[in-house]
Amino acid sequence: MTTHDSVLLAATKAPPPLSDAGNAQLIIAALLGIAVVVLLITWAKFHPLLALMLGSATLGAFAAIAPADIITSFVNGLGSTFGSVGLLVALGAMLGKLLADSGGADAIVDAVIGRVGDRGLPWAMALIAAIIGLPMFFEIGVVILVPIILLVARRTDNPLMRVGIPALAGLSILHGLVPPHPGPVTAINLLHANLGDTLILGIIVAIPTLVIAGPLLAVIITRWVPVKAPELVSAPPGSGAGMEDMRPTVTEDRPAKRPSFSAALVSIVLAVLLMLIGAIGALTLDADNSVRKVTDVLGTPVVALLVAVLVAMLALGRAAGMDRIQINNSLGSGLPGVASILLIVAAGGGFKQLLVDSGVSNVIADAAKDSNFSPLLLGWLVAVGIRLATGSATVATITAAGIVSGLATDLDQPHLALLVLAVGAGSLFFSHVNDAGFWLVKEYFGMTVGQTIKSWSVMETVVSVVAFAFVLVLNVIV
Repeated sequence: MTTHDSVLLAATKAPPPLSDAGNAQLIIAALLGIAVVVLLITWAKFHPLLALMLGSATLGAFAAIAPADIITSFVNGLGSTFGSVGLLVALGAMLGKLLADSGGADAIVDAVIGRVGDRGLPWAMALIAAIIGLPMFFEIGVVILVPIILLVARRTDNPLMRVGIPALAGLSILHGLVPPHPGPVTAINLLHANLGDTLILGIIVAIPTLVIAGPLLAVIITRWVPVKAPELVSAPPGSGAGMEDMRPTVTEDRPAKRPSFSAALVSIVLAVLLMLIGAIGALTLDADNSVRKVTDVLGTPVVALLVAVLVAMLALGRAAGMDRIQINNSLGSGLPGVASILLIVAAGGGFKQLLVDSGVSNVIADAAKDSNFSPLLLGWLVAVGIRLATGSATVATITAAGIVSGLATDLDQPHLALLVLAVGAGSLFFSHVNDAGFWLVKEYFGMTVGQTIKSWSVMETVVSVVAFAFVLVLNVIV
């Protein structure tokens, strides 16, 4: 288990809840808090940051939590989320902006379009996202793939959802189902499942799930949310949630030269490879091994992305004929657009932390312990409940795995692996306003809350249900 996994696992062993309210009161408080966030953004047109703060206050007040504890919980969640996601999003935005400004994204777009054609475009986007997302945190994958998604949509005059949904599905499915992502890896350890079985069965489940929830579902969502890729940095005042003017965009201005497809691909994949090397080292080498210590450092997401940015400055910037000032300006211009996103995502972390600290997760866990469901169904349902309450797929995976671990003692190894996958599938169910991924997708794609629910949230739900259905099929076969 990596240090990151240990921290996440420790986070699930929370101190006693801040509230002494009954279970029904806690559930009502959580629902009211979520309702306040949604209504303030969609009806009152509040800035999402303010809506999340007021929604957190509503949740805490109705859960009978002391005002000082509400503030402390929210600030702690905001700070931890910003600390864990902030640098990753910033470095990813810098890499993505340089990829776009140097013409590297164009090189990838031309190669993809030229080889697969328009009909195969959604399938190619799904495959690219799945490969890049294998060892990558979802947030990093989003900020790296956004320039490519936007350019593909604009250059081919395709609806954004036609190319965006397959890419998002590829990232999300790998994040929830396949090691070495922290959720599946920690669930494997908790349930004493075999890593190889889980990896193989996870890929078997992931492939058809990606086909259904990616390119095929994109056809339907494109009709529901017929949006185009954003063209300009600024948007009319009052549009959407009022945040579209802050979203990152991609320019199509090309430098005199353009880096090669291979240079662009290496710049993107380098961070992936370093993190994959780190994950392999963590799984195969002893903690005191000198090589392991090196791979642990290089495989840390922040370090891997930093190395990728430094390499991209040469492989992309210098290859495109950009001087040091132009490269620096390109890197810096990628940051203002994500500043607002970081604040919203961090506030979402504060809201999530208050949901956890109030005891909502404990209510769900206690109710599940006395049920008579099969381990697979129980694991999926518990993960769904915790995902809806906390917004975190990783916390939902780890907590649900801990709850059903007592029911897993009589299962053989293949079925333990399927239990891991059932929990992982449940952890992806219906992402909404308390999930950082929800806000990242909304702001990057310039959509309203309603459009994000009809696209991203629906896609996540389809991923969860379809993946669990394939787990049940494998449960009969293996």
